[in-house]
Amino acid sequence: MSESVYKIIEMVGSSTVSWEEAAQSAVRSAGLSLRDLRIAEVVKLDMVIEDGKAAIYRARVNLSFKILSE
Repeated sequence: MSESVYKIIEMVGSSTVSWEEAAQSAVRSAGLSLRDLRIAEVVKLDMVIEDGKAAIYRARVNLSFKILSE
């Protein structure tokens, strides 16, 4: 039976457009240096407010990736 081990990291992506784009930004950034990304779980959404309006959307994302496979 094949066994795998996964590591989970937390990243925060940001966007001036939307929370979805902020989450995608975190995944894209992680993908630049990590292989075998498996799951992205959005754990928190927030925004920076300037002059009473949303200026920056932020998404905190837990990402898992495979580090070992037998």
